[in-house]
Amino acid sequence: MTKIGFIGTGNMGGALAHAVAAAEGTHQLLLANRSPEKAAAVAAETGGTAVDNAVAAAEADYLFLGVKPQMYPEVLGSLAPVLQSRGGSCVLISMAAGVSIARVQELLGGGAERCHIIRIMPNTPVSIGEGVILYACGADVTAAEEQAVLHLLSKAGRLSALPESLIDAGSAVSGCGPAFVDLFVEALADGGVACGLPRRAALEYAAQMTVGAAKLILETGAHPGALKDAVCSPAGSTIAGVRTLETAALRAAVMNAVIAAYERTKALG
Repeated sequence: MTKIGFIGTGNMGGALAHAVAAAEGTHQLLLANRSPEKAAAVAAETGGTAVDNAVAAAEADYLFLGVKPQMYPEVLGSLAPVLQSRGGSCVLISMAAGVSIARVQELLGGGAERCHIIRIMPNTPVSIGEGVILYACGADVTAAEEQAVLHLLSKAGRLSALPESLIDAGSAVSGCGPAFVDLFVEALADGGVACGLPRRAALEYAAQMTVGAAKLILETGAHPGALKDAVCSPAGSTIAGVRTLETAALRAAVMNAVIAAYERTKALG
């Protein structure tokens, strides 16, 4: 039986643990967290087993590391001797913003010899199976190991391979983007309330519209500009609203938000 370990079962680690639990196949989840109660809760929800970091590192065939970038030196330093003493190798899946595969190897020291490393950047919609997971494989990762990880994460959403040099740029869009979209949806709902809509209805309309507009882009392959033009009738309501957004420099603000997120991600590394 394949053993899948998670060190860190917070929002993202916990969401991916649920996705892995839903993937087809026979595997056992080993769940560790700084708060044992949180690991136990996720274990109860997924049918996994709550363990400590050392057990997860020693036994897992695939080990997801779901801790914050600032914690990597401490956590990987403690895992290094455990990994080094393993009888065989494991695939280590790292998901920390700004932390490169080379940096993970550096922090593991001799323990890196037992690890084939895949770097992933998921986003929060993985919790409902609609996420985006960007990934890059280290040089030692085999095609079979890559496919196994893709299968384990198949219930989380779309997976996209990127050169590692582009992971930070990609995560500034797909990883940070949900927060930007949340702000936009909230603002749309606020506008609806200002026009007299009940709050609940305004939020539902704004959110569902966002889902539909995004699916229209993905499923038709049409350029967003062309879809926007199709809604903007001459002298109509939509073009009046678009003009207001352009006056407020919406597109420049969004571009600057992505660039700021990217630069901060690079600084974290």
